[in-house]
Amino acid sequence: MTLQPHLIKRLWLAIKAPLDGPLMLFLGLIFALSLVVLYSANNQGLDKIDNKLVYTLLSLTIMWLLARSRPQSIMNFAPPIYGIGVVLLLAVHFKGVTVNGSTRWLELGITRIQPSEIMKIALPMMLAWFFQKYELSMRWWHYLVAAVMIAIPCALVLKQPDLGTTMLIAASGFFVLFFVGLPWKVILGGMVAAGASMPVVWNMLHDYQRRRVMTMIDPMEDPLGAGYHIIQSMIAIGSGGPWGKGWLNGTQTHLDYIPERTTDFIFAVYSEEFGLVGNIVLVILYTLVLSRAMMITAGAQTLYGRAMAGAITLSFFVYAFVNMGMVAGILPVVGVPLPFVSYGGTATVTLFVGMGMLMSIGNARR
Repeated sequence: MTLQPHLIKRLWLAIKAPLDGPLMLFLGLIFALSLVVLYSANNQGLDKIDNKLVYTLLSLTIMWLLARSRPQSIMNFAPPIYGIGVVLLLAVHFKGVTVNGSTRWLELGITRIQPSEIMKIALPMMLAWFFQKYELSMRWWHYLVAAVMIAIPCALVLKQPDLGTTMLIAASGFFVLFFVGLPWKVILGGMVAAGASMPVVWNMLHDYQRRRVMTMIDPMEDPLGAGYHIIQSMIAIGSGGPWGKGWLNGTQTHLDYIPERTTDFIFAVYSEEFGLVGNIVLVILYTLVLSRAMMITAGAQTLYGRAMAGAITLSFFVYAFVNMGMVAGILPVVGVPLPFVSYGGTATVTLFVGMGMLMSIGNARR
């Protein structure tokens, strides 16, 4: 009988050993908030709570396995994971499931996956692996090869069409280039070129994408059409006031005015019920996650570790900022989930995979 507590203690120590304590604490608090708001957003139904718990358990298992692995071992899987991701994107083009006019998902029998989410991790992994391999002999043409690596998945995702995810994947690739030392003159030149190409890009956008941009500028131009969702979301956020209407008491939420309220617009549900104070709490938690992630990035011992950790950290910031911005009406609606809060299986797995890689890079310093 005396051995049982001892064995339990040893098992617990073995489980928590590879995990980053502060990061797990902050993520755990965000996850707890997500269950509370998802229960309300789903009209007090438990089906999505159950699915989220299953995906989270799977994600935590993968995260733990990654956290206890050496970064160099994970790095070796970059080329096959990138290749599989590209193949899956091609499969979406030919055999994908179409929802609301966009073909973004693959049906795998027991579940449905969104391969573009996989590329948010696969692309920076591939680029970090590539630059680590040529760290001592880096030339200008390596950046051209990297640009091609970025362009392939971006073109496939843009074809779906999914402009928002395309921009996020491209951003994750750019973050790697930034952390491996892309010259500032190239960055500034790229920004100037991007600005000069905006008229061309505008003409290439689909009609619905142009409407989203115009709706962001003036949602009242079409209050019952393109601007309806943004207007209802802004009403929900504003009506929450300082303290919110209280859990399960959001009128915009439960009268079905908020679109996609369990996924892309879950922040509007949260804001209506928990108000400004709740938003401040969530932003503080996100800031703590980012701060811890930046500490890990700063302490990375290899080029791969620094580039990968930096890309994961800045991508996490962009996801949160873009989601809150689009729900608040200051950015176009681009279909970006709120990290660790929105409902979505593939996105949950991808985010926890990123956290597992961060912990692996942090453990390499020990």
